[in-house]
Amino acid sequence: MPIAVTGVIAMDHLITFPGRFPARPVTGRPHLATLTFLAERLETRRGGGAANIAYGLGRLGHDPVLVGVAGSDFADYQVWLKQHGVDTDSVRVVPGEPTARQVCTTDIDGHRVSTFRPGATRSARARPLRTVLERTGGIDLVMIAPGDPAVMLRHTKECRALGLPFAVHIARQISGMSRTGVKSLVSGARCLFTGETESELLRDATGWTAGQLLDRVGAWVTALGPAGVRIERAGRRPSPVPAIGSVTVTDPAGAGDALRAGLLAGLVRGTPLERAAQLGCALASFALESPGAQEYPMNVRVLLNRVRGAYGHTAAASVRRLLTYAA
Repeated sequence: MPIAVTGVIAMDHLITFPGRFPARPVTGRPHLATLTFLAERLETRRGGGAANIAYGLGRLGHDPVLVGVAGSDFADYQVWLKQHGVDTDSVRVVPGEPTARQVCTTDIDGHRVSTFRPGATRSARARPLRTVLERTGGIDLVMIAPGDPAVMLRHTKECRALGLPFAVHIARQISGMSRTGVKSLVSGARCLFTGETESELLRDATGWTAGQLLDRVGAWVTALGPAGVRIERAGRRPSPVPAIGSVTVTDPAGAGDALRAGLLAGLVRGTPLERAAQLGCALASFALESPGAQEYPMNVRVLLNRVRGAYGHTAAASVRRLLTYAA
């Protein structure tokens, strides 16, 4: 049965600024908020966290079901996703509205300024998971990627009502949610994903300690950037999984989503979480080397060589079994 991935589908406009963003407002004029940058490069790429994760799962031979909202300009994007193994028949397309847009400007230090335009997602909400379940005949896991907090909450409640296991990726939009809402969002998740900053926000938002959070989820996976990931479970010591080394970073966009795709692919096939995270780190290394979040190829031989070099021969053999159906 497939993994259903819910969340944002978007087009990314990526701008490169060949300088550094100012660290503080103009001296003596802190009220001025207008900043102008002369851009060096503009690229338009397919993106959105849910679509990125679904793409990664498709690259690994799964048949993920994408659940979200897109605009009337979605046709070409939809063809692209279908060509890469993603079931898009549960995407709600809103006539007359554009697909969501994110404009992201990055300076030479990797600092980013982003603006998000919700587009079609403001006009409609994703289809209920019950209809997705009825159409597909079964779902192994629901991945709830960042999006409208109200929709994320609705999906976690649906998962509990339908008896569907779910994973949640917490992003910074939780800062606008109530404490009750954040607690409801994560409680009972089979896997909770955060970055380091989001993990601190989550503890503040819930008022729970790390131990109290772990009592309420199956596992907590924290992405640590170049350091890899940290896996935590109640009553056990944290398990660090280092990232793949010697990767030439072309574009960090989408690496975290590729990491989550690989981990989920291993998780639903019954592999230990640490091994699944190694697959995720290997897939993330491909995303780091490629421009955009959905441009990386799937080369089984190269992926296994990277796993072997980073984690050993036993790890490579285990990951190879997870890739039996990889395209």
